[in-house]
Amino acid sequence: MGTASPACVIAAAFVCLSGALFAAEPSYYRDVRPVLQRQCQGCHQPNLKSSDLDLTTYEGFAKGGKHGPAADFIVKYIAGEMKPQMPLGQPPLPAEQIELLRSWVAAGAKDDTPPEARESLSLDKPVVYLLPPVVTALAFSPDGKTLAVSGNREVLIHSLDGSSPPKRLPGLSERILSLAFSKDGSTLLAGGGTPARFGEIQLWDVAAGKLRRSVTLSGDTVFGASLSPDGTRVAAGCADNTVRIVDAASGKELYKMGAHENWVLGTVFGVDGKRIVSVGRDRAAKLTDAASGAFLENVNLLRGELAAIARHPSKEIVVIGGDERVPYIYMMDRPKNMKIADDTTLIRKLDRQDGAIAALAWSPDGRRIAVGGAAAEVNVYDAESGARVSQCKGHTAGIYTVAFSPDSTVLAAAGFDGMVRLYDAATGTMKKSFVPVPLDQATGETRGSR
Repeated sequence: MGTASPACVIAAAFVCLSGALFAAEPSYYRDVRPVLQRQCQGCHQPNLKSSDLDLTTYEGFAKGGKHGPAADFIVKYIAGEMKPQMPLGQPPLPAEQIELLRSWVAAGAKDDTPPEARESLSLDKPVVYLLPPVVTALAFSPDGKTLAVSGNREVLIHSLDGSSPPKRLPGLSERILSLAFSKDGSTLLAGGGTPARFGEIQLWDVAAGKLRRSVTLSGDTVFGASLSPDGTRVAAGCADNTVRIVDAASGKELYKMGAHENWVLGTVFGVDGKRIVSVGRDRAAKLTDAASGAFLENVNLLRGELAAIARHPSKEIVVIGGDERVPYIYMMDRPKNMKIADDTTLIRKLDRQDGAIAALAWSPDGRRIAVGGAAAEVNVYDAESGARVSQCKGHTAGIYTVAFSPDSTVLAAAGFDGMVRLYDAATGTMKKSFVPVPLDQATGETRGSR
C-alpha cells in the first residue's frame, strides 16, 4: 500500500477544516433561508403575519413579532421546547434542520444575503409591469361577473363589465399556474410557487381580498392544483412525482400519493370528491382514492407525456392531452378487469392539434371541450360527437390556459403573448381582448381593453 503525499494530507486537512467551519457558522442565505421558505413562510409572510411575524426576509426575522425578536424563540418553538410546536399542524422539522437553526442563532444569527439577491414583498409596492406577462391561469367566478388572471407574484381579479380596476392579490409565489373558485365564489384557490425553491397553495377570501391560508409544498412549483367539489380539500401535482392533498381549512397535508414516475402536471377531483385523477410526464392518468391516497389504477393506455386534464361537470369522465397533440376522452371507471394494452375506458379521441396540448376545459353545461396549446388558436369541440364546432383565433403565440364562463357561452384564453381574449364559444368570434395587468406608462403601452 502506498503512502499519501504531503499535498494529499494538506488537501484532506483543508477539507476537514472547511467542513468544521461550515458546521460552526451556517449561512443565513445559503442554509437557513431555504428552511424558512419551505417550513415557515406559509404562515409568516406579509399577507398573513401569524403572531405579527414575517419570515420572508432577514429584516422581518430581526424585527420579530408579538413575542419579540425571532432569534429569541424560534428554535424553542420548532424543537418543541415551547408550545405549540412549529410548524403548526405539520410534522416536526428534521433534527438536522433544527440543529442548523440552533447553530446559526448561537453564532449570532448573522445576515449574509448578497446585495444583488435582496428582494422584498410589500403590499404597498405592487408589481410594476413594463410588458404584459405570460398568462398561465384563468378562472371565471361562479356568477360570471369576474375573471381571475395570473400575474407575476399576484392574481388579478377583473370585473368583466369594466366597471372597476382589477383587484390585485399579491403573494409569495413568483408563478401562479392554477386558479379555481369555490362553488359559492367566496374562496379562490391559486397554485404555483417559485421554481427550485418552493411550491405554494394560496386560498383567498375573494370579497375581502385577504389571504386566508398559504401552504408551502415540496421544493419546486406545484402544478394543476384543484379544489374538491365541497371546497374542503386541495390536490396539487409536484415536481417530486407526487400528488399532495391538503386540508383547505387547516392547511395540513393529509397525504401524498407517490404512484407517478415523473412530474405531475394536472389533477381533478371526481364529481363526488371521492377520487382524484392526476396526469403527468410519465404518460399516465392515475386514479386515486381521495380519502386514503391509495392508488387504484391507470385510467388510460400510455402514449405521450400528459400536461392537461379536465372533467365533465356531472359525469365521471375526463379529457386528457399533452405532447401527442391528441385529446382523449376517458371514463374514470373501467367496465372490466384491466389487461395489458387495455383501452376499454376510451370513449373517443378528438382531432390531432397543430401543437402540443397545454390547456383543456370542459364547459359547465357538458356540451363542449376547449383545447389550447403550442398552436396559436383554441379549438372547441362537441363533447358528444367529437366534431369541431368553432376555432378561436387572434393569439400570436402558444396558449397556456382556457376557461368557460358559468353559462358556457364565453371562452377565455390566454398564454405567451400576455393578452386575455374572450370568445363566443359557439362561433369562435372574439368578443373582447385586454392586457390583464397595469402597464408602466413610461413604456408607452396602453392599459385595459383593446
